[in-house]
Amino acid sequence: MSTPQRALIVIDVQNEYFDGQLPISYPPREHTLPRILQAMDAANLTGIPVVLVRHIAPAGSPIFADGSHGAALHPEVAARPHQLLLDKQHASCFTGTGLDAWLRERGIDTLTICGYMTHNCDASTIIHASHDGYQVELLHDASGALPYRNAAGSASAEEIHRVYCTVMHTGFAAVAATGDWLAAVASGSALVADNVYTSHLRATGKLD
Repeated sequence: MSTPQRALIVIDVQNEYFDGQLPISYPPREHTLPRILQAMDAANLTGIPVVLVRHIAPAGSPIFADGSHGAALHPEVAARPHQLLLDKQHASCFTGTGLDAWLRERGIDTLTICGYMTHNCDASTIIHASHDGYQVELLHDASGALPYRNAAGSASAEEIHRVYCTVMHTGFAAVAATGDWLAAVASGSALVADNVYTSHLRATGKLD
């Protein structure tokens, strides 16, 4: 297997998720932010391009309003080197941003995803990238979720994060801890996802 040509995609690490209206609760943001910064530092040391992404809503929006404190990148993320900064209005980092062309011009074939939220912009970007032929990695301890309750039901942030990571690992992305990703970067190796079939067999006790 050839050495992955990676880019690190740091999604929506914005103030809204820290001291704004949508504080990330699982894994706790005080745990995930250091892992995000660790991944950024490692990428910059090893020549992996770093792409920062911000979600921007129209002025007056209750969240991510253009020009607001909540829409700004977390200062520790903003202070680190990066090769590209993109603003988006949709969940996927590819929609309306030109990201795909930028990656392909640089021969990138593998995307490492970190940031927020696991079940929204991370998942949308992962599925989009997977369908477009990229290999994808998700750093589960460098991403996070919120709890939800609506007419369809309710779920804790922990449930949402766990379920989305489990589903992503069935083939959309290789889901791993930041430490395992750092080891893969150091060795020039790829992280490997599972698949739907074997994941189901394990769940039904038909495969150890």
